[in-house]
Formats: sequence, structure tokens, C-alpha cells
Amino acid sequence: MSITVVGASLAGLSTVRALRAEGYDGEIVVVGEERHAPYDRPPLSKDFLKGDIDANELALGDADEYEALQVTWLLGERAVRLDPADRSVTLAGGRRLRSEGVVVATGAGPRLLPGMDGMAGVHTLRTLDDAEALRAELLDGLPRVVIIGAGFIGAEVASTAHRLGLHVTVVEAVDVPLERQLGREMGLVVSSLHTDHGVRLLCGTGVAGLTGEDRVTGVRLADGRLLPADIVVVGVGVRPATAWLAGSGVQVDDGVVCDPGGASSVPGVVAVGDVARWPNPFTGRHARIEHWSNATEQAKTAARTLLTGESAAPARVTAPYFWSDQYQVRIQLAGHVAPGDRPELIEGSLDGRSFVSVYLREGTPVAVLSLNQPKLFNRLRRTLAPATAAAVS
Repeated sequence: MSITVVGASLAGLSTVRALRAEGYDGEIVVVGEERHAPYDRPPLSKDFLKGDIDANELALGDADEYEALQVTWLLGERAVRLDPADRSVTLAGGRRLRSEGVVVATGAGPRLLPGMDGMAGVHTLRTLDDAEALRAELLDGLPRVVIIGAGFIGAEVASTAHRLGLHVTVVEAVDVPLERQLGREMGLVVSSLHTDHGVRLLCGTGVAGLTGEDRVTGVRLADGRLLPADIVVVGVGVRPATAWLAGSGVQVDDGVVCDPGGASSVPGVVAVGDVARWPNPFTGRHARIEHWSNATEQAKTAARTLLTGESAAPARVTAPYFWSDQYQVRIQLAGHVAPGDRPELIEGSLDGRSFVSVYLREGTPVAVLSLNQPKLFNRLRRTLAPATAAAVS
């Protein structure tokens, strides 16, 4: 038996590790569009962007482990087609890889704004190459930075740029940043970290376009205002990398639609990580959970599914978990916050930006949010359980 893993990501590497842990000793080929071996992405917007660590410190494995895993790495290669008849993966150069099993771990790519392609000074942040290009400009000291999008990545970049002494403005289309993830009350509390530190936050307005010719000079808002900018960072969400699956028979709907074991609609093909939509008992529906911990847990289940040919049950059901570092504040969230869920302060002070809140849904704890209270947070997140046992659709 041979297995092709498409995506040299955390999810892809975790699946390789899980396959070997399950006793699989056949051939594994890992295809990665980037030229880099698997690396850790969360530090890209934090320590790496500040220049505190280098690329070597991001590595998720080392030469000894890779030798033990006995993997064939095809890095700098892009998958362009999947043929379900023989589970062959075609690469951009024409090479075809035939195997009995395929793992889709291609992740997601950043959404772009019209007119940003090819304009110097405009950045997204998803890959190591992205981070290296942005870091070079930030460390050059170009003073005016505009962040488009006040989600977690945008907020982390804003925090990093502020710490480097740059003048930062954050633009967000919705009235309350992070309301979808945290609810209105806690979205206001967390997003106020920007204004606490003198970062300008403009909410409730979209972006009409960018100004400049070869290099960006400003951001024009939908309300007519013009923000001068030397550097623009676009953080307006991602799209799952599924275009290469067109015509394969793999069901795609905002990601690869999977069953509870990670199996796709095509036998012998599983999907893991940011590209995969698995049923989730905490959300009550199929969902792409773009979290570090989710990628590692899904990999174990998908590996068993691939090797047994039957959808494997997850070893355990854990609450989705995410963390973010902003302005020297550690933000941690576990569980899923739905509209109407009510946060209840358990410990600390909102004004002091150090607290733990538990979200209640009809009296049942469904999520926990912490700012700078990691010990209590970790204790409480282990107590979370899905709010209902309703079928996931």
C-alpha cells in the first residue's frame, strides 16, 4: 500500500506521524507547494514577525525524525488534479502519483482585495515567505501601517507592528471586531486592546480600494476617507485550498466535506486541517476549525480511517481550542460561542484585561474565554461538553 499526503503542513505531518504510530510501514509521499519542510504557523504573526526567532526555530520536525518516518518529500510541488479512478495526484509539472490512499491537507489561502496583486507594500500573512517579506518591511521602519481586518491575525500583526514602534491603524468592516467568534460584549473587550495601546481602530467601514501605482500609498475607505499607508496588511479571512479537487468527485462546500472519521465522498480519500469540514458536536454542524490543536487531533482519526477502510470514531471529543497573543496579553478560547450565548465572569476584571468568563447556553457551559489567566482557563476548558447531542448536519 502507498499513501500520498497533499500538504506539507502541520495537519499533513501529523497524519504521517499517526500513520506510522498505527503501524503502517508502506510508502508515504508528501507533496508540499511551499519549498519549506513543515513549520509552525502561529509564531509567524508574533515572535517571527518581530524578529525574535528565525525560520529554523519554526520547524515542526528534524532530520532524525524525518529519517525515522521514511517519507518521500516533494517540496515546491503543486497538486493540480485528483483522479478518483486510481487515486492519482497530478502535479503541476505533469508527474502523476498513484496510491491506495490520499490525505488532503492543503489548508487554506488568504482572501485578496481587488487591485492588490503586484503592488509593493501590500501583504497577506499565511506562509513563511509571506512573513519574511512583511518582516523585512516592518523592520525597515516604514512608519505607517494599515491593517485591513481586525480578526485574530490582523490583531496580532497590529500588536507586533505597534511593538516595533510603528504608527498602526486597524480597519474593520463590522461594528464590533470578533463578534462572530466571541459575541458582542467580549468582542468589545478584546478589541479594546488596540485602543488601550494607542492603536487607531476604525470599525463599521469597508475598504473601497488602494492608492498608489507601483507601491501602495494609502487605503481609501468606503466612506471616502483616505488613510496614508507605507505598508498594508490584508487579513480578511481565508478560502480552503480545494480548486485542485474540481472534477474529482470529492464533495466540496467551503472545504472538503467529511464524515466523523475524516472520510470524504471518495473512497480512500480523507481530509484534515483547515481544508476539511468535519461534523463537530460543539458547533452542531459541519465546520472547518482553523486551530492548531484541531489539526493534530483530526490526523489521528483520519489515519485510522484510511488504514481500516472504515470511518473511525474520534478517540475523544474535545472542545475546539484557540489562543492569540496581543499586546502582551494571552487570549485563550475553548468551545464554540453561538449567538445568544451569555458570558459570565468567573474570575478577574474586564477593565484589568485579566479574567476568565464562561459562556452559558440555557444554563450549560459551552465555551470559556480567558485573558492572562491560563491556569484557570486550562482547568475549565477540560470540563466543557457539547451543549446538545443533536445530529450534526
